[in-house]
Amino acid sequence: MPLLAIVLLWVRLVERRSLASIGMAGPNLVQRFLHGHLVGVLSILGIVAAMALAGGLVPAATGSTSAPSNAWASRRSTLLPALLRRLGLLLLLCGLLLAAPLRAAELLHTHAGDASVRAPLAIAPVDDAWRAALPHDAKLATQAYLDRLPKEAVQRSNAYDEGGYWLQLWEVLIGLLIAGLLLQGRRTARLRDWAQRVGRYALLRDGLYGGVYGLVAGLLLLPLGFYKDYWREHGYGMSTQTAADWWAEWSVGLGIEVVGTALAVAVLYAVFRRAGERWWLWGAAACSALLAFMLLVSPVLIDPLFNTYKPLEPGPVRSAVLTMAHATGVPADEVYAFDASRQTKRVSANVSGLGATAAIRLNDNLLNRTSLPEIRAVMAHELGHYVLNHGPKMLMQFGLLILFGLLFCNGAMRRLFARFGPRWGTQSVADVASLPLLSAVFAVFMLLATPVFNTIIRTQEIEADRFGLHLARDPHGFAEVMLKLSDYRKADPGAVEEFVFFHHPSARHRIHDAMRWREAMGTP
Repeated sequence: MPLLAIVLLWVRLVERRSLASIGMAGPNLVQRFLHGHLVGVLSILGIVAAMALAGGLVPAATGSTSAPSNAWASRRSTLLPALLRRLGLLLLLCGLLLAAPLRAAELLHTHAGDASVRAPLAIAPVDDAWRAALPHDAKLATQAYLDRLPKEAVQRSNAYDEGGYWLQLWEVLIGLLIAGLLLQGRRTARLRDWAQRVGRYALLRDGLYGGVYGLVAGLLLLPLGFYKDYWREHGYGMSTQTAADWWAEWSVGLGIEVVGTALAVAVLYAVFRRAGERWWLWGAAACSALLAFMLLVSPVLIDPLFNTYKPLEPGPVRSAVLTMAHATGVPADEVYAFDASRQTKRVSANVSGLGATAAIRLNDNLLNRTSLPEIRAVMAHELGHYVLNHGPKMLMQFGLLILFGLLFCNGAMRRLFARFGPRWGTQSVADVASLPLLSAVFAVFMLLATPVFNTIIRTQEIEADRFGLHLARDPHGFAEVMLKLSDYRKADPGAVEEFVFFHHPSARHRIHDAMRWREAMGTP
């Protein structure tokens, strides 16, 4: 965490990004800083209070685990209700804590609820004469495009992106706190023992533990999640959801998280026990397989739970997209549109699936907010991901990252077990009660590896950009849609900031690529 804080200070000081240039000058700087960190602090305090008042996740077992079955039967009817009561208390406290971000926003007069911020900031349109008059020099043409962004839009997107950096840090800190609270007081060991008594078999025991772990983590992260995904999104004019819709989707997401965590934990800990000392090697292979399974299943089973996908009506957009798909060998004969406008104002698209399962999908915001040349530029980029086999390549790269992460966990957890294992009630990676420790150590590794993780994605995005420019052959359409993405992405970050925090290239980088293509190809 100190490393991330140092980088944040570097972005602010070493790269000399003036406060006025990012819309954080004067009292607003203090207000936004206090508001963002107040939410994080209150979330942490709420978690501590919830765990303290709940007195642990499961009631402590009385007697030996080898007690006669009739003794267990006499206690069985009370253990699960006690667990549900304590989980209910956690949910109640988290629900009460949701008022903290809202009250903080009112007291500090932040963006949230400010009508002037919610109002969309339109970019002045240009005509063919303006494009023809652009300098052929790529740098000058790029600057001409960026100069069209309204000052207010730049200030808002800069503040939005930079606030997101701190939220990443708070999410990690809260995750570490949850892991620490589960380990302290042998809570994780007691949860494992409860799962063992209920599940009897190792696979079922680990699945039960994973499901409860996912449920508890989801509930304790609820206040920060509500602030980040609902309140803040509305404050910056990105969200179109009602509170009822957000809660409905959060509930569905929590259910998916609980089931997914239960299945993943059951599989992973079966592999860990089987692999012995080489658990990190086979664990990385199992994680990669689970990730590949998720990428295949998510478009078919999970995404339709949140949006409706319908074939795009015949017309210029459908014809243009399928023409590009067939020209590049993408085996798709249909284009699907989905109703993202019921949740957000962001434009997006993707080509999901592998091999013959390819599915071309774009959201209705892209259809409604952009022109045909812009849609062609976006879809050419997405087709590039498929044609360049970015899905399989990314799986292999992430697999290596997971391998190094688990190897890091292996060394760190040995030392932690030797020092604290007896106090925690778990001393082996193969013990499912060590899951909070594994999650915490791996989270630290991923925090340190943030630049590597983002560079893997950013490199593929650059490759897809360049593929799309050659396919759509419309640098102006590409540049226009990059300006629209600047609603919520910082258009002109510093070099260190982009390297560390950006998983997509900045608008300046991407527009410069388009203008360089234009200059080299000699197009107007």
